[in-house]
Amino acid sequence: MSYKRTEEYSDDALEGMIRSSQEMLKWIGEDVSREGLEKTPERVAKAMQYMTHGYKMDAKQILDSAKFKEEVSEMVIVKDIELYSMCEHHMLPFFGKAHIAYIPNGYIAGLSKLARVVDVYARRLQVQERLTTQVLHAIKDSLQPLGVAVVIEAKHLCMMMRGVQKQNSVTTTSAFDGEFLSNHITRNEFLKLISAKLS
Repeated sequence: MSYKRTEEYSDDALEGMIRSSQEMLKWIGEDVSREGLEKTPERVAKAMQYMTHGYKMDAKQILDSAKFKEEVSEMVIVKDIELYSMCEHHMLPFFGKAHIAYIPNGYIAGLSKLARVVDVYARRLQVQERLTTQVLHAIKDSLQPLGVAVVIEAKHLCMMMRGVQKQNSVTTTSAFDGEFLSNHITRNEFLKLISAKLS
């Protein structure tokens, strides 16, 4: 099964979002005809479609496209995966890093595909808690590993730019399954490894 990454825009969605962006600019008191804003509604529409293109992506298809039979059972970790998403409550960005580990049970996946799975769910309107569990379940369902662990650390602009306006707060969420859930030694090894700095 092949997987091809594409970037495309829906013309119908673009037209509707352009109109909505024009209306929003008017309601905040802007002149949509002034030079600096003439193309802004189109840019916003394209940016919004790009930032939410995860709705059109299939995590299982991505993982299955680079799934290999391999008789190894050592922990595989990919850490510091950059992620950018938007909270569904205010449609403001949150961004940070994801750390993923799994223990193979006959199959491994191409390492870049784990990062792609993060994008599948991050590029949607999200809450960090759900994003964390969605990544875990996608890996679990495709690879059927002995265990999966996902930790996400992120800063939320809805807390930094508005509301409580706390600039230095970081939200951490975690999800564990299999050996990472039942075996505290395995879980602690993962947590220690993602915290370590390689020299």
